[in-house]
Amino acid sequence: MRAIPATRGPRGAPPPPPPLAALLQSNALLDDAALAGATPLRADVLVLGGGGAGAAAALAAAGAGRQVILATKLRMGDSNTVMAEGGIQAAIGPEDSLQHHFDDTLRGGHNSADPHLVKQLVTDGPAVIRWLIGLGMHFDLEKEAGLGARLLRKKAGGTTVPRILSHRDVTGLEMMRVLREAVELHPRITVMNRCPAVELLSDDAGACVGAVLYDLEHRRFLLLRSPAVILATGGSGRLHLGGFPTSNHYGATADGLVLAYRMGARLRDLDSFQYHPTGVAWPAPLAGGLISEAVRSAGAWLVNGHGQRFVDELLARDIVAAAILREIAEGRGVTRGGRVGVFLDTPGLLARQPDLLETRLTGLKHLAHKAGFDPRREPFLVAPTLHYQNGGAVIDPQGETTIPGLYAAGEVSGGVHGRNRLMGNALLEIISFGRRAGAHAAARPVAAYSRGGIEHVHRWQRALAAAGLPRAPRAPLLYPDYAPFSLRQHAAA
Repeated sequence: MRAIPATRGPRGAPPPPPPLAALLQSNALLDDAALAGATPLRADVLVLGGGGAGAAAALAAAGAGRQVILATKLRMGDSNTVMAEGGIQAAIGPEDSLQHHFDDTLRGGHNSADPHLVKQLVTDGPAVIRWLIGLGMHFDLEKEAGLGARLLRKKAGGTTVPRILSHRDVTGLEMMRVLREAVELHPRITVMNRCPAVELLSDDAGACVGAVLYDLEHRRFLLLRSPAVILATGGSGRLHLGGFPTSNHYGATADGLVLAYRMGARLRDLDSFQYHPTGVAWPAPLAGGLISEAVRSAGAWLVNGHGQRFVDELLARDIVAAAILREIAEGRGVTRGGRVGVFLDTPGLLARQPDLLETRLTGLKHLAHKAGFDPRREPFLVAPTLHYQNGGAVIDPQGETTIPGLYAAGEVSGGVHGRNRLMGNALLEIISFGRRAGAHAAARPVAAYSRGGIEHVHRWQRALAAAGLPRAPRAPLLYPDYAPFSLRQHAAA
């Protein structure tokens, strides 16, 4: 595939997978005619995305006194946040330190993360936990002799000390519960469900000054002007790169990357994706769904078709996933219903700790019920699933991209994790950088709203022509290609 001549990333960086590259090099979904009839709106801060990062950003900006609009493609809370099961990292234990967390994160990312971002991430950890508890989030507790109860800390893959805080094995769901309630009750936040962003707005200086939304319910375009726009649009798992199933929610189609790149934002590490080791391989209707790392943290083993344990289950995720793929490739996998994987030995774990299903692994219990078997008697068949986009928009420690007025938080951003992410750092990242982006965006002057437009789209179209690339493919995709959706047909209906 021919690339548009541009200096938007490190020279010599590996290219993104072809499906993602095709989206990045696509034409826009709309033209000036769509803007002419669009309904005008204004906000002090515009947040695009209704997951954890978007909610945290909106709450921070509103807390600074700004009027915030949060627009989301699906519904508030429909995001990868609710699917993060294992927990959140924060260095709060007496045996832990910010330095340990920093070192573990850099090492887990193969020393390729931006150390300034990692420093900010781990430094924010304890304050993030206090903030979440203040919102009403519940965490698992353990008794401490003479001191009552304290937060339960668990060890996870790639961590040198127990650092994972959790709510059973549904931590992300519990986090999104309190974030959604806080957002929906805040008087300075307006939530616009089912209003995906289809383009950004730029001014004469190249700054981002708003976005064009499409209201799916009323079939109309919305021209939303704002001096600060925060991308919290998530990742790209629903592209099913490499043919893998995915744990990602329905809207994870790389929209934020497409919009940021078209405006000229630098991106990084677009060839790097994380494959969660224990995705469901069978039954087929549940393929790709996650079995939390909390199950391996509790002591479940991975066993091949010869009945052999073949890897330390608490190594970093990329190492464990590679070990599973190697067992399958070398003929030591297990085949069931046409699906190939290895066993996660839940019967062995639950024989050793019979109460886990009722106390700490309630999500596993529900998943087994959906799969139609008893995990005390039958192991799960698992294989790696496309889970996380490691790369994304280049940001500074306040979440601002290389485009003035455009911020990014969560999975759409890059540099925080490097080329592999440790379990628990994603939930920390969305709150840490979501809040930072929201606070910094709120500090931008709001006295005058620039009119802005889509001149950057016109420049983009000229670049496509100069590079000899077709103008027919259009993006953002908005929905997976197996759920065909045409914006133009929908708007004209």
